[in-house]
Amino acid sequence: MKTLWLGDLSPTAVTNPLFESKNVDALFSDIVSSFQGNDIHFVNLECALTESENTIEKFGPHLKASANTAETLKLLGVNYCGISNNHFFDFGIRGALDTISTLEKAGIGYTGFGSDYEDSRKNLVIEKGKEKLAIIAVCEHEYSYALEDRMGCRPYEEYDTMEDIRKAKETCDRVIVIYHGGKEHCRYPSPRLYKLCRAMVRNGADVVLCQHSHCIGCYEQYEDGHILYGQGNFHFVKPEFMNANLEKTWNNCLVVKYDTENNAIEFIPLVVRGNGMALADGREKTEIMEAFAKRNQELAEGKWKDGWHSFCESMKGAYLEVIKNACADGVEEWRNAHFGHYLDCEAHTDVWRELFPTANMRNERDVKDENL
Repeated sequence: MKTLWLGDLSPTAVTNPLFESKNVDALFSDIVSSFQGNDIHFVNLECALTESENTIEKFGPHLKASANTAETLKLLGVNYCGISNNHFFDFGIRGALDTISTLEKAGIGYTGFGSDYEDSRKNLVIEKGKEKLAIIAVCEHEYSYALEDRMGCRPYEEYDTMEDIRKAKETCDRVIVIYHGGKEHCRYPSPRLYKLCRAMVRNGADVVLCQHSHCIGCYEQYEDGHILYGQGNFHFVKPEFMNANLEKTWNNCLVVKYDTENNAIEFIPLVVRGNGMALADGREKTEIMEAFAKRNQELAEGKWKDGWHSFCESMKGAYLEVIKNACADGVEEWRNAHFGHYLDCEAHTDVWRELFPTANMRNERDVKDENL
């Protein structure tokens, strides 16, 4: 099968009118050419498609868009959506059910959601000819994930997910894992993410695509599997940014082409142009791919750990602020909840561990006394 894998998509204030009017040309311009000759076009839908105004309790924005978003994606050629992410449940049960109904009406398949935790563990299995492909879409523990007694997105669970991958590989030729996690805006994986993605490959995953970071990360071919630590946004156009560096990383991404028959992978860089996305070309394309190749080399040489550590150090003030304001006398309850959220979500605990190493990490490593 010829497949095309797209990153995070969420209409914004400037693009929602274009999705509402189904303006494929303005939104996707020459990207349409990449949709020719493929069997599968898969995108991460990182918002609810609903008219509901009832938001869930959370830190961060609540994302929703016009129901016509589904029809627009169908016109583009998208035939499957991943809906396991930290924004799909932003408008609660009503928003989730509205979105699923809208996708079904548009004829778009989906995966990564269930009526409870066990139900959410259903894989999307696609067959064509003699080939059988399993798609496993999971997210880290951040607001949307299913519970034993509540609907929600399929969460990554360190034991169950590996078992799910192994079982899928027993009956399918290829297994693709969409992992919605990792630290936002960081171009390098955490040590935990690095290990778990490799473990997924050893358990049977042929491709692991990490999304959610909103920037292009780095790639490695590990054993016979492909791991992309950060795909970037497919369509998440924002009108303004806190700083120029964030704007530069947010506004480009990689489309992944994967041939299931010969296990060949290809990366196509995209950039924001106006209120839409377009194929990167010329100097833009060269800069994106050269920087990507440099990070890939850093990954191969082990230098990625320096990049990860430097990023965590840049975030230290924000994390110390959360600690300082939690569990103090008279503190507002939301500050305690904020701290609780940082303990719940894997990407945040990754930063905690990097910033606050235990004594065991600092203790002596070499035997210096030959008599010992």
